[in-house]
Amino acid sequence: MESVKQGSDTLFILLGAIMVLAMHSGFAFLELGTVRKKNQVNALVKILVDFAVSTIAYFFVGYAVAYGASFFTGAESLAAKNGYELVKFFFLLTFAAAIPAIVSGGIAERARFGPQLIATAVLVGLIYPVFEGIVWNGNFGVQAWIKSVAGAEFHDFAGSVVVHAVGGWIGLTAVLLLGARANRYRKDGAMSAHPPSSIPFLALGAWILAVGWFGFNVMSAQTIDKISGLVAVNSLMAMAGGTVVAALMGRNDPGFAYNGPLAGLVAVCAGSDVMHPAGALVVGGIAGAIFVSLFTLTQNKWKIDDVLGVWPLHGLCGAWGGIACGIFGAPALGGLGGVAFGAQLIGTLLGIAWALVGGFAVYGVLRAVMGLRLTPEEEYQGADLSIHKIGATPDRDASW
Repeated sequence: MESVKQGSDTLFILLGAIMVLAMHSGFAFLELGTVRKKNQVNALVKILVDFAVSTIAYFFVGYAVAYGASFFTGAESLAAKNGYELVKFFFLLTFAAAIPAIVSGGIAERARFGPQLIATAVLVGLIYPVFEGIVWNGNFGVQAWIKSVAGAEFHDFAGSVVVHAVGGWIGLTAVLLLGARANRYRKDGAMSAHPPSSIPFLALGAWILAVGWFGFNVMSAQTIDKISGLVAVNSLMAMAGGTVVAALMGRNDPGFAYNGPLAGLVAVCAGSDVMHPAGALVVGGIAGAIFVSLFTLTQNKWKIDDVLGVWPLHGLCGAWGGIACGIFGAPALGGLGGVAFGAQLIGTLLGIAWALVGGFAVYGVLRAVMGLRLTPEEEYQGADLSIHKIGATPDRDASW
């Protein structure tokens, strides 16, 4: 029976890893559909190569930083194990690789390829695993300190803060250091619209992400005996709440409508195992409102050229999810309890602070040493031809 359980747990977490791996194709198509046509190839290649670099960095460095475990033993020793430890690495890797995938959407259309790959290696090998280890492995005694101060540890079941808020706030630092796209904001105060190149691809990316998210959240239990239908239903309700509110506030704009469910799913990750479904619906709805209102502010008022809105979507909705866990996870609002608002606030602020420090350090050094963005000529031509020497539709391009 023990052998059967070990095999079932391995299969369970492997299926979760595959579902979250599939989400990276969602990141790719969401970015492809949002950027202009001359940058579509770059979006596809960037997400794939970022994932490969993330795999190498997390295997050799990041996983050891977070969990103190490594794979520097003979293949015979690794093969003798039941495979769970190896598959768990695969599962957690897909979370870590979401950090550069999130950043990618913010810096689209004007970032150089090489510097971003270097940033990916450092972020996934060092910056992200430090905070991951603090929250999910109890490193450095931070969780014990939070419990002594607030009465409970910081709770982040599936990564609202660990993955999404950290990725979103790192993305903000990269966007600020990179600067806006050429002619996006003119000196006379006018703005040049850069509309999405493909709403169908944008929608496809959002659907792939939403479906894969049920592996992201439900399989965060990591063993089959801890699987929770509550997590699945809460994820569903938050997705619905985010969709409806974003569609209404965005006046049926498809970009807002298809990012609404993602906002809800980002926010519910932290407390999906302790909230009541009605609470999850509210959390998702508020997240949808946060995304629409803050995306509009950042683009139109504050003139922060965050192409896919990764800071409002992941950074702010992730932070809201971390705090919301301490509100809607409480028994008074139908939750299971075991969480504290103070602990959630402290943990969320620590995640934001670490992301800002790490993001400005990594991208600041890269900008000073080798530069972050394409030349004006390369940006005008588009990342596809400038970096990859081919467009998304070369047969059409050749006929023009």
